[in-house]
Amino acid sequence: MIDNITLGQYIPGNSILHRLDPRTKIFWTTLLMVATFLIESWAEYLMMGLFILLLLLISGVPIRQSIKGVKPLLFILAITAVLNIFFTGGTPVFEIGPVKVTYEGIFAAIKLFLRLLMLVITASLMTITTTPMTMTDGIEKLLKPFERIGVPAHEIAMMMSIALRFIPTLLDETNRIMKAQASRGANFDTGSIFSRIKSFIPVLVPLFVSAFKRADELAEAMESRCYRGGKGRTRLKEIHYSKLDFSVSLAGIALLGIIFSGRFFL
Repeated sequence: MIDNITLGQYIPGNSILHRLDPRTKIFWTTLLMVATFLIESWAEYLMMGLFILLLLLISGVPIRQSIKGVKPLLFILAITAVLNIFFTGGTPVFEIGPVKVTYEGIFAAIKLFLRLLMLVITASLMTITTTPMTMTDGIEKLLKPFERIGVPAHEIAMMMSIALRFIPTLLDETNRIMKAQASRGANFDTGSIFSRIKSFIPVLVPLFVSAFKRADELAEAMESRCYRGGKGRTRLKEIHYSKLDFSVSLAGIALLGIIFSGRFFL
């Protein structure tokens, strides 16, 4: 399961998405996530799915690499799907005593799966095609206007960047600790759900210790390099909007307009 988490990983490339300004990617990732929650009809689901598939093909990232990020969420998805299937009113498919399965519940579960799949792929596309440093610069630039009201733009951007960067690092650490515990006889794959949760306790303790140790080492490394926040700080590479950003944004607006146009003409 741990190997399937793709959020926070970066895959080098020279695709159109890799070359976009990070602010453009942050804006469009947020917009696509909001749009994914707004779609309702099957036609809108189909067109939104094709839109995200097109982004995947443009990015050059293997489709399998992006879709596998859904696997860690399958347990939560299964529970939510069951709740939708058995507790959504409507036309019954069959009934067994008090348990009733409806067509509306089945459709709601399918839509939930598709929505979650699109959300995970959209979020993964941004981190897969953007380096942590570029992501930091983009977030800081977006938050820059709010510094006038006391918002620490640089510090917030740095914290978010470090958090994203440490996701794959902590996952690797978790995988290493689990293998060490398994070599000592720990069992994470069999038994009841409670026994599995209990078996993870010996993993969590050294994981938290390792996380605090890494945070302390990072703080010492930043202080030894005279890091004092973003005040007076310059950059080796400045980010700028280009014609590519405007072209991609116009194309994205047109595609979103096509996806939601059915609501106004049907």
